[in-house]
Amino acid sequence: MSQNNHSGNLPPKSNKSKNEVIVNRLLSATLDGLSAKPIEVEATFTKGLPGFAVVGLVSSDIQEAKERVKSSLLINGFKFPPLKITINLSPSDIKKHGTHFDLSMALLVALHKESVEEENLFVFGELGLDGRVKSSSTLFPIILSLKEQGLLKRAIVPKIAMKHLSHIAGVEFIAVETLAEAITLLKSKSYQASTQEFSYQSKALNIANKTYYDEGNVDSDFLDIKGQGIAKRAALIAAAGMHNFMMEGNPGCGKSMIAKRLKDILPPLLEEEMLSIAKHQFLDGVTPDFLAKRPMRSPHHTATSASIFGGGSSHARIGEVALAHKGVLFFDELPHFSKNILEALREPLQDRRVNISRVNSKVEYEADIMFVAAMNPCPCGNLLSKRKACRCSEQEIKRYKNRLSDPFLDRIDLFVTMQEISANDKHDITSKDLKSMVNQAFIVQKKRGQGRLNGKLNEDEVEKFCQLSADAQKILISGIERFGLSHRSISSIKKVARTIADLGSSVGIEKIHLLEALSYRRR
Repeated sequence: MSQNNHSGNLPPKSNKSKNEVIVNRLLSATLDGLSAKPIEVEATFTKGLPGFAVVGLVSSDIQEAKERVKSSLLINGFKFPPLKITINLSPSDIKKHGTHFDLSMALLVALHKESVEEENLFVFGELGLDGRVKSSSTLFPIILSLKEQGLLKRAIVPKIAMKHLSHIAGVEFIAVETLAEAITLLKSKSYQASTQEFSYQSKALNIANKTYYDEGNVDSDFLDIKGQGIAKRAALIAAAGMHNFMMEGNPGCGKSMIAKRLKDILPPLLEEEMLSIAKHQFLDGVTPDFLAKRPMRSPHHTATSASIFGGGSSHARIGEVALAHKGVLFFDELPHFSKNILEALREPLQDRRVNISRVNSKVEYEADIMFVAAMNPCPCGNLLSKRKACRCSEQEIKRYKNRLSDPFLDRIDLFVTMQEISANDKHDITSKDLKSMVNQAFIVQKKRGQGRLNGKLNEDEVEKFCQLSADAQKILISGIERFGLSHRSISSIKKVARTIADLGSSVGIEKIHLLEALSYRRR
């Protein structure tokens, strides 16, 4: 019996089979949630009934690519031979979708008589019927994900996409405008990187050998809010440490005004964080401006669970929680949200991730958010009013408050009860002043060596960075015994006290800082 020359299942090194069938290959990728998976695009021309087939668990938009590829090739003078064309997208157990496979498929068909097998060269681009190479909304997220995984060094991309892709450093982009240009490029193998200069319009801050970017524009000013000194102080602390924050008060006292102004005083961003925000915006179909501005999402209380967390029958889509990544998720009229939504929110508030499970897909999204909520004290809103009578019964108030479970509320760091508007209330502080204080606390945190801001520290980091003085420790022990604080509440109080100390430029957490942190706990 003859011995097989190839061990295991390894294919021959040559890309020709015994029947002289050339198998050409190029690399592309598809999105699986927010993570890109490399895909090998293979093409063969074999004897048989002429046809054009695309296989490999592909979606309808890839099947439609056959017509775009045919039209683009015919316009460029290509004559289809009387052979069976088969294009395979491998591995076949991953669902592929996206129009960016067009260019790689067309190149393999156009160069079927030549050997095409470029290592580490990815090809992306949608084709117009006239052969123009277009961009797509998933292109930026795919390339950024591949680069973050260390899989992408060089890629052929649409020239029109360079204004966005040029923000991704460390990748050699070869930009093309037409299919004919791409064919000539691949034939000659003379790859020349395209460069497009860009500069962030935001102010750069150099801290601990890292560059952070800060957008100075203010859409709406805290100066517009009269009085509410305690709520403004709590908002400052929440912004400086990215702590979860809840406000309770009568209608019209300024809860929503404070929440909507928070986004203008939030801490600076790393370039990687700005790109991550841009990736989420592309997936939402929005073209980002690449400004150092943290996002703010404010869904209505009638929103569905799928719109809040993401979902879909065939493949999971991004939701409001993931779109608020690195920014603020604001729930106004908190008790009116579905109890299922509020309970499901516990996971991203704790783990900073959203997991979506469907029959056809299981997807994980990043959701490092600052949660801000506002609510009335009772259904009619007048429970805390000194001028208006509350029309709610005790049972109605109890039912209203019981919509918020203790495990959910335990994940909120700061609670503030707001006062009614008074004729003596004054405009006392601007967003610019608050932003300056937030940046000062941010610099303190980064110089201390923290990778994350105070509100996002894990248990080990809390023990390392939130050291209490002897007096502060005594106060905390007394608070634990008096209020029966949970382990999560203790950690939350320490993190809030750490931010208060940072705002006061204090190296350690003193008694005064801990007492203020305790004043913001839930009653």
